[in-house]
Amino acid sequence: MSNSDKKHKTTRRLLALFISLCMLTVGLFTGCGGETSGQSSESVPEIDGLAYESTLDLQRATEYSVYRYEGGYDLIDIHGFQRFLIVPEGGAVPENLESDIIVLQKPIDDIYLAATATMAMFCSIDAIDSIRMSSVPKESWTFDEPKEAMEKGDIIFAGKYSAPDYETILKEGCDLALESTMIDHTPEVKEMLEDLGIPVMVDRSSYESDPMGRAEWIKLYGVLTDHEEQAEEFFAGQMESIKALDDFKNTEKTVAFFYISTDGKAVVRRSTDYIPKMIEIAGARYIFKNLDDESGRTSIDVSMETFYDTAVDADYIIYNGSIDGSVKTMDDLIAKDPIMKKLTAVKNNNCWVTGSAMYQRTDIVSEMILDFHKLFSEKNPTDLKYLKKLE
Repeated sequence: MSNSDKKHKTTRRLLALFISLCMLTVGLFTGCGGETSGQSSESVPEIDGLAYESTLDLQRATEYSVYRYEGGYDLIDIHGFQRFLIVPEGGAVPENLESDIIVLQKPIDDIYLAATATMAMFCSIDAIDSIRMSSVPKESWTFDEPKEAMEKGDIIFAGKYSAPDYETILKEGCDLALESTMIDHTPEVKEMLEDLGIPVMVDRSSYESDPMGRAEWIKLYGVLTDHEEQAEEFFAGQMESIKALDDFKNTEKTVAFFYISTDGKAVVRRSTDYIPKMIEIAGARYIFKNLDDESGRTSIDVSMETFYDTAVDADYIIYNGSIDGSVKTMDDLIAKDPIMKKLTAVKNNNCWVTGSAMYQRTDIVSEMILDFHKLFSEKNPTDLKYLKKLE
């Protein structure tokens, strides 16, 4: 995009901000409220002037829907949270839209990506050129594509998700800020971006209870970037690679998946999270049954005593090295807390650690499941790509 185009885009953002401030002022004096209207994912939203055509076919994802309308319009519904109307390039914005619908005009090719796990999805469908800014510096990426793009200057660092470089984001004519649910911890950042006229989309793929549902969010990004065919092909390949596990009888072996935080607590996944489901698909059982949290968080802190009481007889320990990369050996694990020595899996030398790429690489879900499967079904598994035994 030329500097002239970016200047025009920035001007439009500032004009939109001015108009929204004026509307807010009128609302304050007239007593009008801006209440968000919820949209049931079970019914097709009606949009004035647009004829509904179809709904995007989703096999495993349950946290979003995409409704298709004549003329190349799409409505993305992230259930219970956000709705976006994707307007084709040169298309008119329909009138009388419901107040909660956010308009995104194609092409969407200057994205500020602060949802780290989605980068791999963009790369997998050859849509990385839609990303102009990253919340992660070059040296923190665990795979090549974003590193190389940042070395070339195609993607620039524009500040952490919690402290964006607003000046750079505006200067680059940002079309969309793509955030993870971590933005919920800094709501003022989301508000500031929106006040600057920059739409904010929050990726909620981590709330899919099915790991393949999480992977199917790639179709949403295919819709955003006009790479739907590539997204369909990629997801079909992921599903095909684990098809052989459909008839595999579960070993009933138990697994503790966790890491230890800096304050000495064990951080485990809630029982309905996608990682316990990955373990189940692979042929074992997650040791923490019926573990949930009222806040709906995917990770839950438990005391080491509670962890020990549950995990003491687990057949496998898998340490989450994508969050805490300090555990390289069995001694490192035991140094975290001496209680580790009492665990059956430690005594049996059956402890493993994930690679650092697990969360950044949402394109390897099926490969990770197959690694788990080898671990649970083979006596001495070899050629594991994303798991390493602690010695």
